[in-house]
Amino acid sequence: MNCRRTLLEVSNYIDGDLDAALKQELEQHLKDCPECAIFVIQTKATVEIFCDSQPVDLPQDVRARLHEALKRKLANPGT
Repeated sequence: MNCRRTLLEVSNYIDGDLDAALKQELEQHLKDCPECAIFVIQTKATVEIFCDSQPVDLPQDVRARLHEALKRKLANPGT
């Protein structure tokens, strides 16, 4: 297992969708790689925070600015 493979499998790992051998290999990598371990911890925490959250209504002015920023970004994806 390497860092790239860990990043590709992190969602399956968090969801409990890895077979036993791959899970063991990923967990060994996490023991040996503090950067990936931190990434998995942060990803798990983010999922836990947002899992039960409810949508938030944005004020109309914020919604309009967000839509304009997204339109600009989509029109110029390289910037």
